[in-house]
Amino acid sequence: MKKFNIRKVLDGLTAASSSSSATAQPGTPRENDVVQETLQSEHFQLCKTVRHGFPYQPSSMAFDPVQKILAIGTQTGALRLFGRAGVECYCQHESNAAVIQLQFLINEGALVSALADDSIHLWNLRQKIPAILHSLKFNRERITYCHLPFQSKWLYIGTERGNIHIVNVESFTLSGYVIMWNKAIELSTKTHPGPVVHISDNPMDEGKLLIGFESGIVVLWDLKCKKADYRYNYDEAIHSVAWHHEGKQFVCSHSDGTLTTWNVRTPAKPAQIITPHGKQPKDGKKPEPCKPILKVEYKTTRAGDPFMVLSGGLSYDTVGRRACLTVMHGKSTAVLEMDYPIVDFLTLCETPYPNDFQEPYAVVVLLEKDLVVIDLGQIGYPIFENPYPLTIHESPVTCCEYFADCPAELIPALYSVGCRQKRQGYSKKEWPISGGNWGQGTQSYPEIIITGHADGSIKFWDASALMLQVLYKLKTAKVFERARGKEEKPNTDIVDEDPFAIQTLSWCPESRMLCVAGVSAHVIVYRFSKQEITTEVVQLLEVRMQCEFSEVDSPDPGGEQTPTLPTPGASSSPQESELPTQPSTGSNSSDGPRDNIPCLQVRSSPLKQSPGNQVELVIQLVWVSGEPPQQITSLAINSSYGLVVFGNSNGLAVVDYLQKTLLFNMGTSELYSPSDPYQRQPRSPRKAKPSGDIPTVTSCMSRLSFLYSESMKKRRSSHFTTCDSNDGSNASEDRCRSPTSDARDNSFTRSRSSSVASIDRESREAISSFHFCESFPRKTDSLVSPCLLVGTTHGSVMMVALSLPPSGDQRLQQPVGIASCGTLVKLKGGILTMALLDATGTLLPPFFEQWYDPNASDEEKEKSRKRRPASPPSSQESQDTHFAILCSEKQAKVVALPSQTRIYKHSITETSFVLRADVVQMAGANCIACFCANGHIMTLSLPSLRPLLDVNYLPLTDMRIARTFCFSNLGQALYLTSPTEIQRITYSQETCDNLQEMLSELFTPVETPEAPNRGFFKGLFGGGAQSLDREDLFGETAAGKASRSLAQHIPGPGNMEGMKGAASGVVGELARARIALDERGQKLGELEERTAAMMASAESFSKHAHDMMLKYKDKKWYQL
Repeated sequence: MKKFNIRKVLDGLTAASSSSSATAQPGTPRENDVVQETLQSEHFQLCKTVRHGFPYQPSSMAFDPVQKILAIGTQTGALRLFGRAGVECYCQHESNAAVIQLQFLINEGALVSALADDSIHLWNLRQKIPAILHSLKFNRERITYCHLPFQSKWLYIGTERGNIHIVNVESFTLSGYVIMWNKAIELSTKTHPGPVVHISDNPMDEGKLLIGFESGIVVLWDLKCKKADYRYNYDEAIHSVAWHHEGKQFVCSHSDGTLTTWNVRTPAKPAQIITPHGKQPKDGKKPEPCKPILKVEYKTTRAGDPFMVLSGGLSYDTVGRRACLTVMHGKSTAVLEMDYPIVDFLTLCETPYPNDFQEPYAVVVLLEKDLVVIDLGQIGYPIFENPYPLTIHESPVTCCEYFADCPAELIPALYSVGCRQKRQGYSKKEWPISGGNWGQGTQSYPEIIITGHADGSIKFWDASALMLQVLYKLKTAKVFERARGKEEKPNTDIVDEDPFAIQTLSWCPESRMLCVAGVSAHVIVYRFSKQEITTEVVQLLEVRMQCEFSEVDSPDPGGEQTPTLPTPGASSSPQESELPTQPSTGSNSSDGPRDNIPCLQVRSSPLKQSPGNQVELVIQLVWVSGEPPQQITSLAINSSYGLVVFGNSNGLAVVDYLQKTLLFNMGTSELYSPSDPYQRQPRSPRKAKPSGDIPTVTSCMSRLSFLYSESMKKRRSSHFTTCDSNDGSNASEDRCRSPTSDARDNSFTRSRSSSVASIDRESREAISSFHFCESFPRKTDSLVSPCLLVGTTHGSVMMVALSLPPSGDQRLQQPVGIASCGTLVKLKGGILTMALLDATGTLLPPFFEQWYDPNASDEEKEKSRKRRPASPPSSQESQDTHFAILCSEKQAKVVALPSQTRIYKHSITETSFVLRADVVQMAGANCIACFCANGHIMTLSLPSLRPLLDVNYLPLTDMRIARTFCFSNLGQALYLTSPTEIQRITYSQETCDNLQEMLSELFTPVETPEAPNRGFFKGLFGGGAQSLDREDLFGETAAGKASRSLAQHIPGPGNMEGMKGAASGVVGELARARIALDERGQKLGELEERTAAMMASAESFSKHAHDMMLKYKDKKWYQL
C-alpha cells in the first residue's frame, strides 16, 4: 500500500495557490501542448545523505579497539564516526553544545557522549543512521570527566564541584551511590581540590577507583568500604593520569611540564619525577618549568620497554615552535612535530583489557585541522596514509562544481594521472581504523566533484556511491612567476593575498577541456593529456576590457548589427578590437596611470607539465588607463567550437583557443541593438582623468577575504562589481544605467561596493551567465546554427550568432564570425542559468568534441577527434521547434524559438532571491532546481514550470553555503557546510528510499577477545585481577535512589525525526536482544555438547570398570 504523505498534499495546495504565477502566454492554449511531462511531486523528496571532510572544530575523540571504529566530537555538537575507507557517518546533537568527551561501550555498538551543557547521551550505533536512546541532563553540577570501565554498565561522572556520580547506561538512571569530594580528601585540607580531571579503576582491582583533582590531589577510593585508601599530593595541577597495566604504578602529567610516577602503596612521595623537555641544571637543582603536559598515556609491551606518549611539555624558550607529540620508548625520546595544535590523541593497543600487556601499535593524533595516525612498530615512526577525504580544506575552497552521471572512463583517467602525485614514505601497514562495512547501494553512475581553492589549486574528487576520494590535483599557480621574497610584490598591488585563487570554472567532461578564471582577472585553458610534455613558451593573450563610450549621446547605430570578423592578424592584438576612443596619451609613461599591465606575470622559463591537465592558453585582462581589470563573473568553454567566452562588469570577450586569437570584445551596452527597447544608452560623455591620478583600487579583487565572505553576493545581486571611485564624475556611471533604471524594483537592484568611497554608487550591468547552443539566433531563421546565449545581472538575455569555418585546416586558418542579434527576453533579477529543449522536451546540451590526446600520434588523433553530430536542421518556418529555458534571481521563463514568444512564466520568489539555479536531468526528464536565500529548495517542471518541490531546508546563515551550493543530475546536490566539510543532499524520492541500503554499517558482529589468562599460581593464591559486583554496590537496593533534582532523564528526542530515530533505536535494541539470544543459544549448545561429552566419558569409564571387574572376578587375592 502506498504511503500517504501529508507534506506533499500541502505542497500541492501551495502549488495550486501559486499557480497564477505560472501562466501561459495568451494565445497559446495549453491543450495544444505537445510536450508530455512525466515528472510529478512524487518523484521528489529532500534529505541529507552523507557529510565528507574533516570535522570542523574538533573537541574530543574515542576509539573502539574491537570494532575498530573512531568517533570524533566537535565544538558544534557534531559526531563523526569513521571506519574503513568509505565508512563514515555524521550525527548531530540537538543542543549544538560542544562535545567534551566520548566513551564507547566497547563491542556493544553504543557510544556515550558528554556535552558542555552538562548532558550525557547514549547513541545506538547498531543502525545505519545512529540515534539517541537516552539522555540525562544534570541541573546542579557541571560535568568535567567521564569514565566507563570495559564490560561495565556503570558510568562514572566527575563534576566541577569534585563529586562523582554513577549512571546505569542501560536505563540511564542515576545511582544513589555518590563519592563526595569532602570525603575523598583529607579532613585537614582547608581548600577545595578543584574539578575532577580524571577517573579510572585499578586495572587489577575493579573495587579501587583512582580520582584525580585539578589541584594536584589524587585519591585511591575503595568502592566497597566507601573510603579513601591512599591520597597522593603534588604541588602542581594535574592534567591527566595513566595506569601501568599491573595496577601497582600510575603516572600523572602536570602543568609545569613534569611527569610524576607513583607507587600505589607509597603515597608519601613520587617514585620518580621527570621533565621530558626540561633542561637539567648541572648543580642538581630543579629543572626549569616547561609548558603543561596536557595528556600522557603509559602502555606496556610483553617483549620490550613500555611506551610513554605525551602531548605538550615543551620548554618555554621554544616560542613559535609547532605542536609536538613525544614518544618515549626505553632510552629513546622522539619528538614528532605536527602541522596544527593537538586536540587529543589515543594510543591503539592490541587488547581491550586494561590488566594485560597493552602492545601499542599506533597513535591516533587529532589536530585542529587534520587527523594523523603514527605507526609505533616501525623505526622513525612513519605515519599511515590517510584514506579519508580530509584535505578538502588544505586551502580554503572558493568554488565548487558537481557532475553526476559522467562518462565512465573519466574517473579511471583522472586516477591514473593522480596516483603519480602521491607522497612517499608512508607506513607499509594497513590503515588501523578498519571497522564497519560498505553500503550495498544500487546507484552505480560515476560522480565527480571539482573544488577550486585559494592557492590556485583545483581538486577532482570521485564522489560515486556516497563516498569521496581525491583523484587528481591541478596547480594553476605553476603558470605564473612567484615572488621570491617579501619585498617582491606583484607589480600591480591589487591583490594583497592569494592572487591565484580560483573564481569560477567551466569543464566539459566529454572533451576533458577545462577553463578556470582566477581572482587576478586571468583565464587559463587546459587540455587533458596522458603524456608528460615541456612547454618552452606559455601561450599568452592579453585583453583590454573597459566600460567606455564615444563622445556622443547614443551608440553608433550600425555598430551592433555588423558581424565582427577580425582577421587573424588583427585578432592577436586585443587593443585593436577595443573601441577607438581609448585614451592613449601618457598611458605608458612612468609617472602616468598604469596601462596594458596584467595582474600576474606569466612564467618565462620552460614549463614541465605532468600528465593530466596541461596549459593550452593563458588569457589576462590588463589595466586600462589606471583602472584595474574587473573580476571575471562568468565563464564558458565549448570544445566543439574551440571557443572560450568570459564576461565581467565591462562586457564580454570571445577567444578562439585554437587560433589563440581574440574574436570579440564588446561592452555590455553594445550588445543591445539600436531598436532594442532595453537599449542602455549613455547619458553624458565620459570625462577624462588627470594623467597622474592613480585611482584608489576598489575592485572586488582588493582582498581575498572579501572573496571568501562576500563574493557570492554577486550571484544574488543585480551586479558583480562596482566602478572605481574616482571616475571624475557620476556621469560615467550613468552611461551604464538604463534610462528606466530608477523606476526598477528595488528588490532586485541591490548594490554592493568594495570600498567606503563607492558604497553609494550604482553598479554596472555585468555578464552573469553564458550558454552555447545550436538554435535560431533570429526570428527569421529557419535553420539552426551555432549561437551563444548571454545573460546579464539586470535580467537581459541576448543572442549572439556564431559563424564557424569548416573543420580541419580551414578551422585553424579562417576566422570565426560573430554577430550580436539583440535582446531575446527580459527577466526580473540577474540571469542565473539558461538551457535549450527541443520540441519534445528533450534537453539539448551544448555540442562537444570527444576527447583525444593532443600529444598522441596524428593517426590516433584522427580516430578519436570527432565532432558530435548535429541534429538534422529544421525547415519548418511556421512552427517553433526549440524552447529556451531562462531562470533569474526572481523568475523563470520559457521562450519558443525561432518566434521568440514567451510560452510560460513563473515567479519563483517575491520576497527573496535565487542564489543558484540549474537545469538538471531527473527520472528520465528535466527540471529546474533552485536554491533561494530564504533557505527554500524548489524544483519546476519543464517546459510548463509547474512547482514540483518546495521545502524550507536551510536558511542562508553563511555566504560559504551560497558560494558553493550546486545541483547536479539525478537528484544530487551539495554545499560546503563548514570550511572543512561538504554536505551532500538529495532531492530524489528514489535515492531517499534506497538511502538505508546505500549507507555504510558501523557495527559488525565481532567476538570479544578472550580475557588474559590469570595463570595457575595467581588463581591458586588469589592474585590477578579482582572483579567487583557493581550491581550489588550501585543498584537501588544497596545504594538507594538518587536525588530527582540532580539530573533529568530524557528518554529520546521529541520531534518526528527523533521518533524515527528512537523507533530505529528500538529496532537496534531488538537486534541486540536477538544477538544476545543467539549468544545464549550458542552457549546452551556448547553446554549441551559438554554434557554429552561428559556422558560419553562416563559411559566409557563404566565400560572400562566393568571389563576390569570381569577380568579379576574369579581370581584369588594372591593371584593378582
